Amino acid sequence: MGQHISNDDVSALDFVSEEYLRKLQLDRLQKIVKHTYDNVELFRTRMQERNLTPADIRTLKDIAKLPFTVKTDLRDTYPFGLFAVPLSEIVRFHASSGTTGKPIVVSYTQEDLNVWMEVLKRGFSGCGLTRDDIIQVSYGYGLFTGGLGAHYGAEALGAAVIPTGGGNTKRQIMLMRDFGATAICCTPSYFNFMIEQAEADGIDMHKLPLRAGIFGAEPWSDEMRKRIEAASGIKAYNIYGLSEIIGPGVAIECEHQSGMHIFEDHFYPEIIDPDTCEVLPEGEVGELVLTTLSKYAMPMIRYRTRDLTRIISEKCPCGRTIRRIDRISSRSDDMFIIRGVNVFPSQIETALLSVEGTTANYNIVLYTENGLDNIEVNVEINPALFSDKISEMEKLHSKLTRAIENVIGLRVRLNIVAPNSIQRSEGKAKRVTDNRIKA
Repeated sequence: MGQHISNDDVSALDFVSEEYLRKLQLDRLQKIVKHTYDNVELFRTRMQERNLTPADIRTLKDIAKLPFTVKTDLRDTYPFGLFAVPLSEIVRFHASSGTTGKPIVVSYTQEDLNVWMEVLKRGFSGCGLTRDDIIQVSYGYGLFTGGLGAHYGAEALGAAVIPTGGGNTKRQIMLMRDFGATAICCTPSYFNFMIEQAEADGIDMHKLPLRAGIFGAEPWSDEMRKRIEAASGIKAYNIYGLSEIIGPGVAIECEHQSGMHIFEDHFYPEIIDPDTCEVLPEGEVGELVLTTLSKYAMPMIRYRTRDLTRIISEKCPCGRTIRRIDRISSRSDDMFIIRGVNVFPSQIETALLSVEGTTANYNIVLYTENGLDNIEVNVEINPALFSDKISEMEKLHSKLTRAIENVIGLRVRLNIVAPNSIQRSEGKAKRVTDNRIKA
């Protein structure tokens, strides 16, 4: 292919020529399509319905001919219906937490795990982490992919790992301080809770060795990043992944924090119009569709993530040639429609955090009144601002209400609630409660 990449320097794949990368992608795409066609009945049936065979995939653009995979396919074939290798070749199972019914089951061969470790090693390296770092992994362990994914990626980098998992926040902070953690991996909402707990315990996070946070598993805004960085003195990096594809490590920011580099030698990205399913031109916002190019236990061909983003093709100042995707601030299935207006929770977060004095602790309640659907937002403010002076509270209330209305175009019922009254999350934050009367 014109370039040779040493097995000892996998991060060199981040800097290869476009020609090399496209040839590698096509070679891997053709192999994974044939492997999936030969071994997964659902995929083979859908290909046959389109009169397609693996031989019809001659160029990268031919990927658009292939059928989509969606989350319900994993539920409908539970537990092993999408596996493409014998169970004797499976070395690891993971499963999503699944809010309803059975979980989404995913599996890995040893080679799949090696790919996962490789992309996380490359990702952590892009954030400036090295073998000299001490990385605290505060994602949940177990069937959730976050904990073990970050753990093995950090070990592949050669860093020391503190495998705390989620919960027991006071102890987490004690270990962070006593062990000298220099980086942490967890959800942004949980780290925000850690900041609050440290402050309550009289610990100044600016004085700890901690310098980087790798945050993911839930949507979060740039405003949240600014709050976290100001309150802790670290650099907060955005990481993206999903269990169905591999787990965390599909894409991650570099030190320039200007979009997440997607490891497209392993995960081929497309952006489609979520309504028409047509592929959109590069740079347009739409739904991210991913194809695993090197995951053999359970390949995902054109998996519809429901995450909304765009591909950034301009070269990053870091010199990496793999493309970036923009911050995923929302999912198409997180959106709710109120009186004809499309609203995303991330828009409300952006509005709230644009007002000085608010905290990142909020929740959203959807309700029906007099036949109309409405939004109620409960938000905590900085305890120092929580005042008995009615005029001051009214001023802040008015500011917050206007900020939300300016962003979403709707007036909401806003409540400023007492400090620490909103339940904290030690994993993924649950922001929305839907109490609307269904027709």
